[in-house]
Amino acid sequence: MPVRGWVEVNQLYCKGCELCVAACPQNVMSLNMEQLTPKGYHPVYITQEGCTGCAICALVCPEAALTVYREVAVRAAAGVLQEV
Repeated sequence: MPVRGWVEVNQLYCKGCELCVAACPQNVMSLNMEQLTPKGYHPVYITQEGCTGCAICALVCPEAALTVYREVAVRAAAGVLQEV
């Protein structure tokens, strides 16, 4: 089962610098050219499924505008993996 993750963008901080877009190893991030942040920038967003929650985007973001989440698999009593 592939690891899945997602990213939340704080639009008050995102300046559309595209550092996260360039750093994403899954190539699932892009700028939303149809939307503007309160400060007038185009914010980043996830364009397709495939985010693994690796958090590289959050590490390179100079404004700390990204919060990354990752699904965690836990072992059941029978030894079968289940999603939380």
